Amino acid sequence: MALSKTPIYNLKVVLKETGLKPDVLRAWERRYGIPTPERSQGGHRLYSEFDIALLKWLVVRQNEGMSISRAVEMFREQSAHGKNLLEEKLPQTIVSGRVLQQAIYYPPETTLEAIRSHWLAACLNYNEVAAEQALNQAFGMYPVEAVCMEVLQRGISEMGLLWYEGRASVQQEHFASALAMRRLDALLSASPAPTRPYTILVGCPPGEWHAFTALMIDLLLRRRGLNVVYLGANVPVDRFMEAVSAANARLVILAAQQLTTAAALQLAAGMLSRQGVSIAFGGRIFSLYPQLVCQIEGYFLGERLESVIENVETLLQTQPPFVAAPSPVTDLLETLQAFQAKRAQIEAALYRHFASGPADVATYLEAAIRFTGDNISASLQLGSLEYMTDEINWLTQLFKSHHKPVDAITNYLTAYAMIVREQLAEHAGPLDSWFAAQLRLP
Repeated sequence: MALSKTPIYNLKVVLKETGLKPDVLRAWERRYGIPTPERSQGGHRLYSEFDIALLKWLVVRQNEGMSISRAVEMFREQSAHGKNLLEEKLPQTIVSGRVLQQAIYYPPETTLEAIRSHWLAACLNYNEVAAEQALNQAFGMYPVEAVCMEVLQRGISEMGLLWYEGRASVQQEHFASALAMRRLDALLSASPAPTRPYTILVGCPPGEWHAFTALMIDLLLRRRGLNVVYLGANVPVDRFMEAVSAANARLVILAAQQLTTAAALQLAAGMLSRQGVSIAFGGRIFSLYPQLVCQIEGYFLGERLESVIENVETLLQTQPPFVAAPSPVTDLLETLQAFQAKRAQIEAALYRHFASGPADVATYLEAAIRFTGDNISASLQLGSLEYMTDEINWLTQLFKSHHKPVDAITNYLTAYAMIVREQLAEHAGPLDSWFAAQLRLP
């Protein structure tokens, strides 16, 4: 039986039946023209049975991960072809307004900042329902790009800071990241087909497993009508070359978040550029260390996603020349080669040195030794041990998380410095000076 379009239901009934908040409903009416209520003689909005069914259908699509703009577009496309989507059987939670109302809680504030705070709080409490509903509210009121940047990207960044400061666990960070990635996947699946002739490859260099930024770039470029081939995390350089050739890509975008993967990106960008491939890059690490930008052969896309997308557009149209990376510093290169040749012996000596320590030393020593070695190599390759100075804060947090005394990190670095001096001999100079500065040694 056809749904009645006679406007007889007031706003209170609609809110009760759909579980929507008034601000969300008004935003949908203003931005998408759905629904289109009539007015009573007293000026109050009146809705039809059809309006309520349409709103319920839109909420279901949004709960499935589809953006409200794409859901409205789908409804209109299918309706234009004579298909009645509102005849579909809806889940029980959406059929009964009372059931839905019990399940949904939206914060009273409707700014993106307030919604981001609510989403973060829900993630810290492992409350998946509340976190998803906060995102539904945001996507219902704001453009996809704004929600992705102001809620998801900044939310993940703030969660990372909470972890770094010891105010969030790694489990909470992983929970938030998983929810954010899942939402991006849903938005990607609902993205329109490419309408422009350019193909772009997006991925992460070897060793980079944090793929959120790359996936976000993928989504925003697809929404510009571009054909994006997303290669994901930890991509070997030869795989990029294979994909460039197969897809006839105009541009490769690499994203790195850590010092070690910035070093991997440097090598990958150099190898690809020597093959004539156009490279662009970005990521958190280049915001932390802006001086790293000049160490990479390619186009730096900027620190914020808004500038990233606009800079990609410029590159596609003009392809301006970029400055090649400078030659490596000779003494650092010699120290890097010596350190890499002796790294296994250095780390074995460290294990022996701490073997007589507390029984739980193995639970954090392995991570500390691997982190130190990786970041020493990256800093030497990238041309400055000052990068290592800032990265040492991670070690401090590691020791603190295992309830080690304040002098534990000093003892660790002292032992590392002694063994490096023994193993590298005349090539230890730059590292010897760096350790002395950290430990305030003569």
